[in-house]
Amino acid sequence: MQEALFYSKITNGQVQCELCPWNCILSDSQTGICKVRTNHGGVLITNVYNKVAALGSDPIEKKPLYHFHPGKNILSVGEVGCNLQCSFCQNHRISQCKASEFSGFHNISAEKIVKEALKTWNNIGIAYTYNEPFTFYEFLLNTAQLAYSEGLKNVVVSNGYINKEPLKKLLPFIDAFNIDLKAFSNNFYKKYTKGKLQPVLNTLKQIAESQAHLEITTLVIPGLNDDIVEFKNMINWISSELGESVPLHLSRYYPQYKLNAPATPIETLVELYDVAKTQLQHVYLGNVSDQERSTTYCKNCNAPLISRNHYNTDITTLDADGKCKKCGTYASVII
Repeated sequence: MQEALFYSKITNGQVQCELCPWNCILSDSQTGICKVRTNHGGVLITNVYNKVAALGSDPIEKKPLYHFHPGKNILSVGEVGCNLQCSFCQNHRISQCKASEFSGFHNISAEKIVKEALKTWNNIGIAYTYNEPFTFYEFLLNTAQLAYSEGLKNVVVSNGYINKEPLKKLLPFIDAFNIDLKAFSNNFYKKYTKGKLQPVLNTLKQIAESQAHLEITTLVIPGLNDDIVEFKNMINWISSELGESVPLHLSRYYPQYKLNAPATPIETLVELYDVAKTQLQHVYLGNVSDQERSTTYCKNCNAPLISRNHYNTDITTLDADGKCKKCGTYASVII
């Protein structure tokens, strides 16, 4: 049993979790919205410490991260639970499951995960992914600290729903983030995720102001978050608040969980890609076979620096120093 970080004790044996914007107030034996943090006799505990629900080696491009050590692998770990309740969740079997109801955990320590990462072929580090990593914050932090001390890279793939202070404590040990910006509408967040937009925007700005590498993913859902005006507002915000060099991944939605809307038309993805490219230097289409729109181009001369076919990566016109071989311009890619 592991005591959680970031909570306070209040009256009548209740505790208040301060990890994410829900700030859940929990009575004895009550579990938070995340499904993994429980008030146990006036002490907030995490039910997902020293265990994983999933572990495996993935291409770094699968996270997706296209500008962070392209062509390398990363050991990916995940738990159960999430602090949002997306009706379209693409990984709902673990993210929308309570820790107390999950029977597929594998007991493992941070030390064993780091040892596995160190011996895995072509591996740069550890990715905290699959479900919402911030819900297993304590295990994430301890593993990331140990991995950092061993020279490994740490990557977080997240919905961005976390409070400022927990993120501040974690930032020195995380090398890269991919944050899921689900829409640019608070109404969308309230209706389809049960959360709010502003905390995610706050997280994105906090990461962008740090030393960590940042990429963004948006799952495009027909009729729900593909409005052109709203999308343009999102691109304006990313460009002005985070920077035009932040990579944006537009992923194709497929019917999942509680949402039965048809799959996103390719034409919609292409249209939004073209809109995003007017202000952002690096935009990519995900979940589709489109080599042209999966390629990284030089921001100066437009030479193809890195070509991709699904998860097969070919570094073509990018030298070992991260510069374009044709014009010498530095690319926003960490080699």
